[in-house]
Amino acid sequence: MTLFTRRAVILAVLMLGASMLSVALTPTQRIAVEAAQFDLEALIPRQFDGWQMPVGGIQAVVNPQAQEALGDLYSQTLSRTYINSDGRRIMLSLAYGEDQSSHKRIHRPEICYPAQGFQITSKWKDTISLDSEMVPIMRIIAQHGERYEPVTYWIRVGDKLVRGQVEQTLTRLSYGLKGIMPDGILFRVSEINKDSQDSFALQDQFIRALLSSLTQTDKEILTGSLISKETNN
Repeated sequence: MTLFTRRAVILAVLMLGASMLSVALTPTQRIAVEAAQFDLEALIPRQFDGWQMPVGGIQAVVNPQAQEALGDLYSQTLSRTYINSDGRRIMLSLAYGEDQSSHKRIHRPEICYPAQGFQITSKWKDTISLDSEMVPIMRIIAQHGERYEPVTYWIRVGDKLVRGQVEQTLTRLSYGLKGIMPDGILFRVSEINKDSQDSFALQDQFIRALLSSLTQTDKEILTGSLISKETNN
């Protein structure tokens, strides 16, 4: 076999492999179709464990993403502000998408915030303890002029929580190899506060209180059922 022939054979094998991978990654089954229907507006309580939506005043959450993009990517979104007895305000934003293929995947906050003029001054992976489970989360600090906004978020892809682009992509591909198109949801909380350590502590309290107020079925819509029990991920 000549060198040219060997190269042609190798090229043909690579092309065949790419074709087979493309077929394997083409989802034929959608999780969202099988999942029970839910309404974010009804699922998330308006008050729980010392937190409630303020009566009157400004309740809107500044969403660092264009409205047309929200409509194209997500089938449901929810933005609320909650206040506690100390007058502290936590902003909650949820975005649900039935299709987590590459062009429809949930946009991570560290990408969306800069698109609206914010600077991401720092970001890191972290966890929140919830009973005996550890919820993997991402922390970012966004700044726009004098506005400092510590943010805690996670993304559920299918039945798994992911943090960062690599985890999000690998999880999506693992479902694709099984012929499954996963759904996904972004869970994000934030506060306008220059003291990020103080803000993150309050955000953790808020998240624990919110998740504890939900039924197991409703909680899994936000977190999936595969919460890591490892403290370091």
